[in-house]
Amino acid sequence: MDETLPEETVPAQPQREPESPRQEFKREAWELVKLVALFLAVFWFLITFVVEGYVVQGPSMYPTLEDHERILVFKLGHRLSQIPIFSAIEPIRESDIVVFDSRDEFDKRYIKRVIAVGPDRAPGNLVQAHSVDEAPAPGDVQVEFSRGQVWVDNHLLEEGYLEEVERRTSDSHPPLYLHAGEYYVLGDNRRVSKDSRAFHAVDDSQIIGRAVLRFWPLSRFGFL
Repeated sequence: MDETLPEETVPAQPQREPESPRQEFKREAWELVKLVALFLAVFWFLITFVVEGYVVQGPSMYPTLEDHERILVFKLGHRLSQIPIFSAIEPIRESDIVVFDSRDEFDKRYIKRVIAVGPDRAPGNLVQAHSVDEAPAPGDVQVEFSRGQVWVDNHLLEEGYLEEVERRTSDSHPPLYLHAGEYYVLGDNRRVSKDSRAFHAVDDSQIIGRAVLRFWPLSRFGFL
């Protein structure tokens, strides 16, 4: 006669009492609060350290950028370069368009094109502040704006992004010397732009980031 093996018994699971509508509402509300908090934290991190949108105000960068156009500014590269172990990163180069804080006007930011960059800083060192009137040191970069042309270390800068009318001017300024971590910036519409001809060099501490994309209007969508 065949033997019948005893069936395995599974311990009975305790019956879970169904949540009341109020308990279910509280649980779902708490999950929503956590999701919103996470979203806000990620959003804050992105606009503070990675990328942020800006509205162009004024005609100083015309025709490259027009009044009321909207752009994205990439911040992360410059943020990292301020940390000693990442100081070798060079996020800002000649011809980049940058957004930076005004040194003299509270809560005002400018958008201009980088024309020249100061000499490389020593690896691992942060930029030291310099006085505008400080005498040039060996290795400093000389920039001179003369009759609509820009000379960097006595070499004429070719600026294909400019309209021809911007090259015909009698405006001239004495040489400016850039230390490490300093930038000479100009607007593309130089007849109306307030830039390094007026407020001298921009230093690393003022830089917000590099303009990388125009996303509005859609008819002019594209990388910068």
